[in-house]
Amino acid sequence: MIIDCHTHINCASDEAKVSEHLASAEKVDRCIVLAGDQSPSADTNKELSEYIAKHKNKMVGFAVVDPTQDNISVKNLTPIKDKLALSGTVLYCANHSFHPAHSRAMRFYESAEQLDLPVFFHNDRKPRSQAVLDFAQPYLLDEIARKFPALKIIIGTMETHFVDQTLAMTAKHENVYADLTIIPGSVWQVYNTILTAHESGIMDKLLFGSGFPVGRVDECMETLLGFNKLLSDTNLPTVPRGSIRNVIERDTLALLGINI
Repeated sequence: MIIDCHTHINCASDEAKVSEHLASAEKVDRCIVLAGDQSPSADTNKELSEYIAKHKNKMVGFAVVDPTQDNISVKNLTPIKDKLALSGTVLYCANHSFHPAHSRAMRFYESAEQLDLPVFFHNDRKPRSQAVLDFAQPYLLDEIARKFPALKIIIGTMETHFVDQTLAMTAKHENVYADLTIIPGSVWQVYNTILTAHESGIMDKLLFGSGFPVGRVDECMETLLGFNKLLSDTNLPTVPRGSIRNVIERDTLALLGINI
């Protein structure tokens, strides 16, 4: 089972981009498609739902939610699962300028926990100039994970920012996972991220992602499987190939409680 936990597609995109996304999906068993951070959320989620419905044998959709703007009661979130057939949610705290533990966000997590909706906290590789980078820090999720221990949380793009905070959060909380979306060309960054995760004993909390369209799933898998060759002419520590293969072959949907 190979699940790509991190892909994006503009559902109104041109045919070429859609074809690329479909081709990428064919290289894995399933891919999670995260709704973008466009407003209003309802329109974005409806478009994603229609796209996912055409490819439900390959794709799982996560709805975008802005707790500071959207109605976040259980009643109003239920249609995400029942009507739109989306299986999780994605939050853009930095881009939408709200603290992850904002009072309205905390009410949202309560509803999401009741509905068994995983929450993906998305961080951009290159943050926008107006994004509030403080709100992207993983340690801010500690209060959430403590108050809602059954809530499945994914920290997005762990390699890009705040790696140590991400590792600490995944080690501390049973239901907090990290999205290992790498940049294949960034050899030293990839090496340090994976080695640190291995030495921290949290390889079982890493989820494989490509970051499409920024990343390509085949390139990411090739880089990870060839991890120990990245620095083959050095005496630097290695990571067991089996541990890395387990990340790629992890049944992410089962871990997140998503039944397809």
